[in-house]
Amino acid sequence: MTTERYFEDYEPGETRMSTGRTITEADIVLHAGQTGDFYPHHMDAAWCATQPFKQRIAHGTLVFSVGIGMAADVINPHSMSYGYDRLRFINPVFIGDTIRVRSTIAEKRDHKRPDQGLVIEQIEVLKQDDSLALICQHIHIVTRRPRQS
Repeated sequence: MTTERYFEDYEPGETRMSTGRTITEADIVLHAGQTGDFYPHHMDAAWCATQPFKQRIAHGTLVFSVGIGMAADVINPHSMSYGYDRLRFINPVFIGDTIRVRSTIAEKRDHKRPDQGLVIEQIEVLKQDDSLALICQHIHIVTRRPRQS
């Protein structure tokens, strides 16, 4: 979906929720192959059975990338990702867990370029039981509404 929103159109407190997506073994194997992260916490079911969680854990970077993709449901030609801050992996995601993403506009602030502003979006990746798996801030640089002459 495409929508045109300028900096002035965002309101702190706005929230949206994605639909769910189940993390599969194939997701974990593919992510390991793409990143080279074959750490046993993700790949070795027998070893994981001897550890506190008793099962394989999805890569934090997998949960992050899937979650951000799920949150990117709107294309805004006046906004561009400026980066991410305060990324934390709160609870593990396991094979078979279904995640969804709550995105909340947390803050707006000026940018050094007077024709743009920063919109800070709080991203929360939730598991099927509503426990928090991941949290971060997504920073968007957004064009200000053109002045009428």
